[in-house]
Amino acid sequence: MPLARSLSMTSLNGLLQCEDEDLPVEDLLLFEISWEVTNKVGGIYTVIQTKAKTTADEWGENYFLIGPYFEQNVKTQVEFSEPPNPAVKKAMDTMKSQGCQVFFGRWLIEGSPYVVLFDIGSAAWNLDKWKGEFWEVSNIGIPFHDREANDAVIFGSLTAWFLKELSCQFDDKPNIIAHFHEWQAGVGLILSRSQKLPVATIFTTHATLLGRYLCAANIDFYNNLDQFDIDKEAGERQIYHRYCMERASVHCAHVFTTVSQITATEAEHMLKKSPDVVTPNGLNIKKFSAMHEFQNLHSMYKARIQEFIRGHFYGHLDFDLDKTLYFFIAGRYEFSNKGADMFLEALSRLNFLLRVHKADVTVIVFFIMPAKTNNFNVETLKGQAVRKQLWDTAQAVKEKFGRKLYNALLKGEIPDLNKILDRDDISIMKRAIFSTQRHSLPPVTTHNMIDDSNDPILNTIRRIGLFNNRTDRVKVILHPEFLSSTSPLLPLDYEEFVRGCHLGVFPSYYEPWGYTPAECTVMGIPSVTTNLSGFGCFMQEHVADPEAYGIYIVDRRFRSPDESCNQLTQFLYAFCQQNRRQRIIQRNRTERLSDLLDWKYLGRYYMHARHLALSRTFPDKFEMEPSAPPKTEGFRFPRPSSVPPSPSASQHSSPHHSEAEDEDEDERYDEEEEAERDRQNIKSPFSLGALPQGKKKQHGEYRN
Repeated sequence: MPLARSLSMTSLNGLLQCEDEDLPVEDLLLFEISWEVTNKVGGIYTVIQTKAKTTADEWGENYFLIGPYFEQNVKTQVEFSEPPNPAVKKAMDTMKSQGCQVFFGRWLIEGSPYVVLFDIGSAAWNLDKWKGEFWEVSNIGIPFHDREANDAVIFGSLTAWFLKELSCQFDDKPNIIAHFHEWQAGVGLILSRSQKLPVATIFTTHATLLGRYLCAANIDFYNNLDQFDIDKEAGERQIYHRYCMERASVHCAHVFTTVSQITATEAEHMLKKSPDVVTPNGLNIKKFSAMHEFQNLHSMYKARIQEFIRGHFYGHLDFDLDKTLYFFIAGRYEFSNKGADMFLEALSRLNFLLRVHKADVTVIVFFIMPAKTNNFNVETLKGQAVRKQLWDTAQAVKEKFGRKLYNALLKGEIPDLNKILDRDDISIMKRAIFSTQRHSLPPVTTHNMIDDSNDPILNTIRRIGLFNNRTDRVKVILHPEFLSSTSPLLPLDYEEFVRGCHLGVFPSYYEPWGYTPAECTVMGIPSVTTNLSGFGCFMQEHVADPEAYGIYIVDRRFRSPDESCNQLTQFLYAFCQQNRRQRIIQRNRTERLSDLLDWKYLGRYYMHARHLALSRTFPDKFEMEPSAPPKTEGFRFPRPSSVPPSPSASQHSSPHHSEAEDEDEDERYDEEEEAERDRQNIKSPFSLGALPQGKKKQHGEYRN
């Protein structure tokens, strides 16, 4: 056997080696296949979009994404071009000659990866034939009425066809790695394996189909994982064919991965296979990095939120905006899966605590969860109009006052302040004050809900009585639409809104990863998550004292719902007791955790999965030593030295805690010293070692 040659893609624990001297490493092609390439549906879009730059840096011109063609998406996201790779061009031309529309270009995101897009509609006439072929291969029948599953069959068949045309040009040499995301792309994997294509395959499930359905049904899911009759549960929910597609993809793939340890446990029971590698989701931190300006950005966007609050609560603005905290929850409208039910119950208890202890803090909570609406609420629009009218009146009076004052000073006189405003000015101001009177409470929703009486959030608000009364210290605003900078109500993008808030609350029951708290973290905003979310488990593993770094983890796995709700209430109440300086210190610590979530570090797990797939698919060509998954030793944040040694010291059971404790903590705090210590805890993720003389790094080698 010839001497093994380095493939020049060094994983954390082992070296993948190529034993075929005739195979140029540069000819390896990586394809990632997903229904969400250039097509935003959910969180997978964020995974692929943010990871693109890291992967493109590693693979260069040999990295391609495959997805569906939707004209409305492509118009603004893709720059069309001719494929520079002759093999890819030939495969596309073959498909085009047989009536399929295939598009190629660069996706206009960071990293500018190449994309191959299939027009599903142009190939729909093959659906019956392809469903028949899929049945022969897998014995999985697809109902005619399930549009999504039928589209998945067309997309998968086109993907397998493309990979077949491509691999035929390489004389069976192992030139292709194909990474499939979620069950919608799984048909392509199953067909590729059934045709015995020389392709190394990886399948990633970001959430199991059945797990999401079962959790939505308010079942004690995680404590009964081994009790479910999987086939029966999938059949009762009329998703048996989808479940079979997902499970077949998992078992056909050379390497199976999930996004978190909690999802790995779930997959072991739901899909009957343990993942080979856990691939945590990251973010392109550069996008969110505002250096030390993030505190200034918080102040700037908080002021914009305050403007909305002034209009929304006109006539009831009897609380101090400088002592008002802004909490929010955002995401898909999955009432129990996303923890909105527990959050509302905790807000009711928090309201009681703040009223009993006569706290001067007011909490305003936003629910950013899209639902079916008619349009903006008239009362909400009126509030913003009243606010603007008051502002215009104040500006006009100020202009007149300033002019008179200026003229008096020019004459060397001190003006009589009783005469500087005439009767007309007083009348204008009185009319402005009278216009702020309202005989109704500030609305709890900004839009007219289509099914108001059956909306779970509104029904819970009615049950717990959080109607934005003057006596309530917790106010609630449901914004059932994604945020936009063009909105006439709250003209902020999501990122700007998050930066302006004080705390994101995501007490999810089912959250395979959890991008919302991760996005809060990289923007320096503390957040609440749970030990049933991938993000929460990841932070528990890597941060010794998550609360000190602004990551509050609610135990929803080993406590009863009532105990979990009390714990969430305690977290919220403790946060309300922090003074402004303590919140600034905590935001500094939170922002430093962003390094943990950078694809520069988390990309190692995807690299390991690719190496493992090559060594399993072509054992006579590639070997990997050793095959253990990457470790994260030394990848951990200790408790900050300025935090009191007792874990409970920061959670005061009474509002009358000692101010001396706060001062002592502030004296112990040294931002530069803590930041430097944390930087040292993020070690270089790869030890590349010395390269042999005369040997250069290839495209596949990770650039740290």
